Amino acid sequence: MTHLRFSSLLTLLIGIVFSFSSCKTSDPEPEDDNELITTVRLKFTDGSSVQTFQWQDLDGDGGKAPTIQNIALKANKTYKLDIELLDESKMPVVDQTKEVAAEKDEHLFVFTPMPASLLAYTYGDIDSKNFPIGLTGSAKTTATGTGTLKVVLRHQPPVNGMAQKNGTATPGSSDVDITFNVAVTN
Repeated sequence: MTHLRFSSLLTLLIGIVFSFSSCKTSDPEPEDDNELITTVRLKFTDGSSVQTFQWQDLDGDGGKAPTIQNIALKANKTYKLDIELLDESKMPVVDQTKEVAAEKDEHLFVFTPMPASLLAYTYGDIDSKNFPIGLTGSAKTTATGTGTLKVVLRHQPPVNGMAQKNGTATPGSSDVDITFNVAVTN
């Protein structure tokens, strides 16, 4: 009788161990997917003059390499900078700029010039918590030179109901990560 109870207890214990070991623990999942963006346009406005520079990757990751236009700006100028985001994989084309603006509490553009002295970016828009967004702002060039401008759109949706956006690039994932060549001339 004792052997039967021990055997039943052992079977029950083994069953419990297997049921716990088969459960998977997972990282918290964001509550929102990244946007599909196939085209990014940077519009630099100096007075009435508008220059648009584009990155485009119509077939997405893999496949053909994206096309990236080189940015050419004048030295010692302040430009209004607006960003347009499109998903041209669909017909009609989807204006993802509106999506990012509508979800401003979940998005942050990060601008990194290299060298840092090439230009300075100032945010022109904020979300409901006074964190920057970056759909509009200004770019001030300095002396002549060449370098790059890295433009990253961070998608920072809530995780388990908790807001993640904190004004830094750290939380979230990238919807866009592009490096443009830049020439600043006289």
